[in-house]
Amino acid sequence: MIHSILADKATRLYIILGCFFAANALIAEMIGVKLFQLESALGLSKADFSLLGQDHLSFVLSVGVLPWPIVFIMTDVINDYYGVRGVRFLTLITTALILFAFIVMYFAIHMPPDLGWWLTSSAGQGVPDMQAAFTSIFGQGMNIILGSLAAFVIGQLVDAFIFRRIKRITGDKRIWLRATGSTIVSQLIDSIVVTYVAFWIFKGMSFPLATALVLTAYSYKLMVALLATPLVYLVHAGVELYLGKERAHAMREAALRSADEQ
Repeated sequence: MIHSILADKATRLYIILGCFFAANALIAEMIGVKLFQLESALGLSKADFSLLGQDHLSFVLSVGVLPWPIVFIMTDVINDYYGVRGVRFLTLITTALILFAFIVMYFAIHMPPDLGWWLTSSAGQGVPDMQAAFTSIFGQGMNIILGSLAAFVIGQLVDAFIFRRIKRITGDKRIWLRATGSTIVSQLIDSIVVTYVAFWIFKGMSFPLATALVLTAYSYKLMVALLATPLVYLVHAGVELYLGKERAHAMREAALRSADEQ
């Protein structure tokens, strides 16, 4: 039976796209604990501006934002060819995988460490206590976990909903509008949810500061969403090349009819 399933190109493509979707979402959650200075990464001087009464702000972002454009591109492509149900299924599976990963990391952190060689094995690289380093990197606070998971689920569902609404209006045309439009809206929701849940609700951060951080993070995500638009066309071209134009067109039509029925 597995041979007949894998013989179907559309099924294989869904598995491939789904793997990239889940892997990048999981990677983003794992690496999100690190912050980076966007201006320095671009070779620019550090910004220093005020927003909503908050002074000395700059573009300090989580490195977790780096894989997210791939997640949203996969979301839009899957939505286009497999419909909103295909996106919802992968969202639920990926959420379960992220939760499972956090549970495994919790137990890994609390396993009694080797107090011999391993504990100081990286002292020469500036890490005197490997257990403390391991806990610091993988032991993300519950506020971050709840905020990021809530943002992921809500952001994906909003992306699929907006994408479907735009596609009902434009039909099979204007890929850029439904892909970029849905991403722009869902990225705003994602930024709002993760910041307010993780820091305003659970950590007592002031509302103006949380809002300023939302706007700062979203400005970056908006820029990336616009710059990534050509990649959506590139992925679509790859899908058509793999499936054939007739099969690809038929799948988009079926996904559109499915959206109209919901």
